[in-house]
Amino acid sequence: MKNKKLKSWRNIQKTAGDLRKRRKKIVAASGCFDILHAGHIDFLGKARAAGDVLVVLLNSDSSVKSYKGESRPLNSLHLRAHVLSGLEAVDFIVPFDEQTPLNILGVIKPHVFAQGSDWGKNCIERETVERNGGKIKVIKKIEGFSTTGLLEKIRALPII
Repeated sequence: MKNKKLKSWRNIQKTAGDLRKRRKKIVAASGCFDILHAGHIDFLGKARAAGDVLVVLLNSDSSVKSYKGESRPLNSLHLRAHVLSGLEAVDFIVPFDEQTPLNILGVIKPHVFAQGSDWGKNCIERETVERNGGKIKVIKKIEGFSTTGLLEKIRALPII
């Protein structure tokens, strides 16, 4: 599966530089996007609307395990990237291994970092984004959607 939207750190650094020269507004958003649901689609669409290009910073498998536990992710990084690449709102996908996207944000230096309302404006990424001239855009998440919630519903189903 060749994925044209999936970029290495080196490639996205060059791409971001080219986009800046063309005066394109770069938006970044991060997450693991393990089981894509309506909440993700809404969030990514709103993030993309905040600029010209959306770069999704995608937690690697080891990154997801480090904060969600050994049973996650359910889908590998390449499968999650493949699903995300099918979304019109997503222009590029960049994996990262750390728990937070601070290092890759310092490489891309987005004009906007889209953050869900559950984390808010004072998120851990704020200092890095603002130090590089960017702003945090808080996107109100639609209620009732979470991968963890979906998994809990699935686990509660009676086994037939």
